[in-house]
Amino acid sequence: MSNVFPRVLDRELPLAARGEGAVVWDTDGRRYIDGAGGAIVVGVGHGRSSVVAAMTRQAERIAYAHPTAFSSEALEAYAEELAPVLPMDEPRIYPVSGGSEAVETAIKLARAYHLARGEPSRELVIGRWGSYHGNTLGALDASGREPLRRPYEPWLGRFRHVPPAYEYRCSLPGHPDGCGAALAESLDAAILDAGAENVACFIAEPVAGATLGAAVPPDDYWPAIREVCDRHGVLLIADEVMTGFGRTGAWFACDHWGLRPDILTAGKGVTSGYWPLGFTACSGAVFDAVRPSGFVHGFTYSHSIVGAGVARSVLGILRDEHLVEASRDKGELLRKELSAALDTNPAVGDVRGLGLMVGVELVRDRATREPFPRGDRVTERVVAAARERGLLLYSSTGCADGTNGDLVMFGPPFVVTELQIAEAVRITAEAIDARG
Repeated sequence: MSNVFPRVLDRELPLAARGEGAVVWDTDGRRYIDGAGGAIVVGVGHGRSSVVAAMTRQAERIAYAHPTAFSSEALEAYAEELAPVLPMDEPRIYPVSGGSEAVETAIKLARAYHLARGEPSRELVIGRWGSYHGNTLGALDASGREPLRRPYEPWLGRFRHVPPAYEYRCSLPGHPDGCGAALAESLDAAILDAGAENVACFIAEPVAGATLGAAVPPDDYWPAIREVCDRHGVLLIADEVMTGFGRTGAWFACDHWGLRPDILTAGKGVTSGYWPLGFTACSGAVFDAVRPSGFVHGFTYSHSIVGAGVARSVLGILRDEHLVEASRDKGELLRKELSAALDTNPAVGDVRGLGLMVGVELVRDRATREPFPRGDRVTERVVAAARERGLLLYSSTGCADGTNGDLVMFGPPFVVTELQIAEAVRITAEAIDARG
């Protein structure tokens, strides 16, 4: 009998034994293509001895020092190397243990910014329906992923939400023209309804991740959103936990639209799964505003010294091996091959994404885009069929209306080969047909 409380309670899990590149083996010797990079986490690939060596070297020197007493050479060096690729001016980074903590930090930092500027009424956070920002209570309240919110609704409700940029199911009258401007108008209306003097920040994923399966916004969306936030003095937080560090074929998804957020959150790809690390980054202007009065916040394991050493090693691999460009090129290949293989499949409604972040939406009726009923558990059956055939996919449900809607996502390591992509596409087609 195991003493572990597992993440899933409806099946026995195999034991992971080892990984190399884009492949994972279990203790029974079964091979799996890691088509999801775990949870869209692993970018540089499994089994990187140089990352492990960097971790070991730093831990041998010093593993922990409290961040109110010391900074560290590892962290200072990492921040200096990271700054040039962050989409903001004079960035400052606040390292934490993962994406949920990064979002909590970002929201608190937005509040601290307005307090420091003498605007204490600015406390409201606005997010989007169909978003995901983490599972701590503040991050969950900012999120608009209804299946995850539902059990904890009595503890939520402080924040507001506006419609997402979800092109496949867009119902705006002028679609596909002018959708970005119309969605920005809905944010403008929400700010005015709340009173601009009461709104602290707007938080969103530049490309919607787990909830809407790599839903890419129209090109006019982010410029219009930036203008609305600027006009009302609202800070813009870009949640790049899933999309950052090359996942969408650019260093950050913001780069696709030239977006300069005030605050940015990162996780997952920061260390490619080798160490639990994320961070909140803010512009120099935000930092300068907060610095005189301070920032009441902190975690025991923030500003991790070993984590910074690991993150710096991963950053170097991404840069030196041109893996951001590899994500862009291999992502184009993956979308092309998926589209060709699934083009006539009546259960496939859409194939979408940027870089090696690709979503496949499954539907009951392709013509009307009617989703499968949630009780059919289509996503679960497709993921299980793929796993039996040696492919790991990432799953999501509820995209259509908060309950119904089925998605599978791809987010393999950037070192995935063309042969592995072809194999993954073949297995996916088989798994959708074999869903029962």
